[in-house]
Amino acid sequence: MLQSEAASLALVVDDDEVFRKRLCRALVERKWEASAVASGEEAVRFAQECSPDLVLVDLRMPGMGGLDTVQRLRALDSSMAIIVLTGYGSIPTAISAMKRGADQYLSKPVDADQILAAYENLQGPVEERSAAPATTPSLARVEWEHMQRVMADCGGNISQAARTLGIHRRSLQRKLSKYPPTH
Repeated sequence: MLQSEAASLALVVDDDEVFRKRLCRALVERKWEASAVASGEEAVRFAQECSPDLVLVDLRMPGMGGLDTVQRLRALDSSMAIIVLTGYGSIPTAISAMKRGADQYLSKPVDADQILAAYENLQGPVEERSAAPATTPSLARVEWEHMQRVMADCGGNISQAARTLGIHRRSLQRKLSKYPPTH
């Protein structure tokens, strides 16, 4: 790893408490110091006090969303690495995240090793960095995530989600009943 003798500090910003705790524990097991907060506002306050080396920001959070959080964090410190994590990945949100200051964009599910590999990729010379994300989701994965996002936006109403997506309700039910594509 490209870390110095002192442990690097990571901040996990996610409204999902179970995910926050699990990711912090995994980072600590890999010799990182890790802290977690549940909102963008808390992340900005934390970064003002502690200046983390790496910030992992969930895209969709109540209150200050992930994109606004990234922008505020980048304005505070241009040297911290900011990686956006989302279960609802799309090309437009990835582009928007990068324009606002994110260094990397990864789709959930993602593990600590993938995150740290992306972080290490950011530490090399600019010309050696990979232009593509560490894990590029397949079209099937993006479709599944989009259907999940529309379902959430429709409050779980499958008929409304099917109308929004422009597909038959039974087709949507069949697609949602399958396990999510892994890539």
